[in-house]
Amino acid sequence: MYHDSTRSGFFSLLVDSRGGKRQSSHRLADMPKVLNLLDKKIDTWISQAEFIRPNRRVVNLLRLGLLFADLDTYRVPALASRKPDELAASVLFLCADTGLPAPSILIYSGRGIQAKWLLEGTIPRQALPRWNACQRYLVDRLAHVGADPMAKDASRVLRTVETVNSKSGEVCRVIYVQTGTDGQPIRYNFEYLAETLLPAARWTIEQQRQEQAESRTKKKPFLLVPGGKADNLRGFSGRKLAWDRLEDLRKLAELRGGVAEGSRMQHLFWRLNFLLLSGATNSKQMYHEAAALARELDPQWNSRSKELMTLFSKAKAYEAGEKVTFGGKEFTPLYTPKNDTLINLFRITTEEQRHLKTIIGTAMARERDRKRHAVRRRSNGALDRDTYEGNSLSRKRPWEDLGMSRATWYRAGKPPVDGNV
Repeated sequence: MYHDSTRSGFFSLLVDSRGGKRQSSHRLADMPKVLNLLDKKIDTWISQAEFIRPNRRVVNLLRLGLLFADLDTYRVPALASRKPDELAASVLFLCADTGLPAPSILIYSGRGIQAKWLLEGTIPRQALPRWNACQRYLVDRLAHVGADPMAKDASRVLRTVETVNSKSGEVCRVIYVQTGTDGQPIRYNFEYLAETLLPAARWTIEQQRQEQAESRTKKKPFLLVPGGKADNLRGFSGRKLAWDRLEDLRKLAELRGGVAEGSRMQHLFWRLNFLLLSGATNSKQMYHEAAALARELDPQWNSRSKELMTLFSKAKAYEAGEKVTFGGKEFTPLYTPKNDTLINLFRITTEEQRHLKTIIGTAMARERDRKRHAVRRRSNGALDRDTYEGNSLSRKRPWEDLGMSRATWYRAGKPPVDGNV
């Protein structure tokens, strides 16, 4: 329903073989064959996302085709004794009662429920911060039916349909499908889901930013986000910035044809810092993600370092909600450097900045701002300079062709030159 064997990329399986979990990754093209070879009597989990490399770490994310929530209903006293169809009814009732879109499918995992919202097509890795925000919202709203707060990341594996859950002896199976007029499971547009779930929809954010920019030019007070959502909006924007900075550092390495040996730890440290800030991973998964990032820098590199221990401590403090006070202001324990700091640290040239999204200097920011304003003026019907000047009388100077001054030409009623004004 959400993995397509005709696409490029990889998926992962986690199998509990003789008490020890074994992980493997396979090409999507091989999925039908691989799933047919599974021993369905053994606990098996499958990745929900698809990856660019045979490794299901979030830094290797390629695309996502769904939103999901893993509901440990057996941990909720009021639900623990209910049958699968009764659990499905409880989840659907809570979704309707709280205004959540109904899941496309519900899967009984053998003890709990997997709720999945299938998407129309897929979304790319660039959309991960918004996807994460949607996941957090779903888990928060479904807490009453046992939503697992640790099972919402893009690298998550969930129990595979038709395999046995050894803890209960039950077979993992689909128990509810919301179908459309074509008889197929309902699929949601991601933009629709994001606007439904997120505190501030993206188009609202963009509209507010434009209004705020116009207010500054007119020297009016800065507009506030209505409804007291400023903290949610600011938090989402901060996570998006962190993810984009991670992507910029990866792009920088690509532009340079790799990272030199003496710069590898610097790259790893800052990439991991931004990954943690983005909310795409946490301290428990940090070293796994670090290993994947290190292999990306150099497959043979052993990245163990005391520097990562420091980052690990800061990540735990960040997750605990701790703050660092400096100069009378509070900051996150993780590092939030200015662009100029990163530019100097990585010696990023102006030409390299042209290929980056967020790590740019003041001059580059102004250049992009001018281009955005030019595009906005064009869309509002304003003429570009060349067209304006080409149509300008001061450039055509018809009075000179008639051998008179500009003032005389105007007093004469702007006579035409060879029949043309």
